[in-house]
Amino acid sequence: MSALKWGQGKGKGAAGPALFGMPLSFDHFVLPRLLRRPVRVLARLGEGDFEAPPYCAAMLSAALLVSSSAYGAYLGGYSDAIVQSVTARTGFAVDQVKVVGNRETSEIDILDRLELDGWTSLIGFDAEAARERITTLPWVEAAAVRKVYPHTLEVRVEEREPFALWQQGSALSVIEKSGTVIAPFSGGKQILLPLIIGTDAPAKAPDFLAKIKNYPELAARIKGYIRIGERRWDLKLENGITIKLPEDGEDQAIADLVRMDHENGLLTRDIAAVDMRLSDRLVVQLTPEAATQRQAALDEKPKMLKRKPETKI
Repeated sequence: MSALKWGQGKGKGAAGPALFGMPLSFDHFVLPRLLRRPVRVLARLGEGDFEAPPYCAAMLSAALLVSSSAYGAYLGGYSDAIVQSVTARTGFAVDQVKVVGNRETSEIDILDRLELDGWTSLIGFDAEAARERITTLPWVEAAAVRKVYPHTLEVRVEEREPFALWQQGSALSVIEKSGTVIAPFSGGKQILLPLIIGTDAPAKAPDFLAKIKNYPELAARIKGYIRIGERRWDLKLENGITIKLPEDGEDQAIADLVRMDHENGLLTRDIAAVDMRLSDRLVVQLTPEAATQRQAALDEKPKMLKRKPETKI
C-alpha cells in the first residue's frame, strides 16, 4: 500500500506518479481498492512501461467487430432473431408442448397459434403474445402459457360452457347461456344439447328450460324448443307431436300436460298436436292416418245401426 500513498516519504521536490504527463500526486491520499490496478496500468502505459499481451490487437479487433455487428443488428431490428437462433442451438429450442383443459378445441389449432418453427428458443419466446393469440380461438375463454426450462411449453385453457344449439334458418350454432354464439355446430357430443329455434329464443331459453327441467320425463322427450312470434313456445317431441303452449300461464299448462299424460297417456297416442292456447279447452289434432281411421269409423257407425235387428214388443 506504501506505493499507493502518493507524497509520503518524498521531499517536496520529489516527483510523484504521472498519467500521460499529468501528475497524480496528492499528499496522504490512498486510492480505493477497485481503482488501484487500473490506475497502475494506465500509469505504466503513460510512462511507456506497459507491454500489451500477445494477440491483444486481434482480440480488440474481434471485439470491435462483434460490438459493431450487435449494434447494427439492434438498429436493424434483428436482435431478437439472433437471440432466438443462438439460444435455440445451445439447448433451449422448444421440443415439447403440453396442452391442458381443452375439450372442444383441437391441439392442432393451439399449436398453430403458438407459431413454433422447429427452432424457436424458449428464452426468446413471447409467452404473452402467444396467450393472446390462443384466446382468439372460438371455444377458448381464457388461456395461460408457461415456459418450463429448458425446452417445454405448457398451455392451459378454459373453454366456454355450451348451453344449447340455436337454429336460424339453415344455420346451426352452439351458444352459451348468455346467448353468445360460440361456434358453428360440428357434431359429436354437441348433438346432445337442447335445440332452440327462433329469433329471440336464446334470450328466453334459460328461464324456460329451467321450468321444463322440473319435469324430467317430459324434458327427455323434447326434441326442440320453438319460439313463436317472440311471444310463446312450441314443444316438438321425439315422436313428432307438437305441444302449443299459451302465451300466458305456461307454467300451469305444462303441469296440466304432464298430468294428462300420466292419467291417460296423452302423449303416446296417434296425434299430431296438442293445442293448449285456449284457457277453457284442449284441442287435439290427429295425425292424417288417425284422422282417416276415425272418419272410416264414423262412416261405418250408421251402417251398424241399420244392421241391428228390431226388437218386437
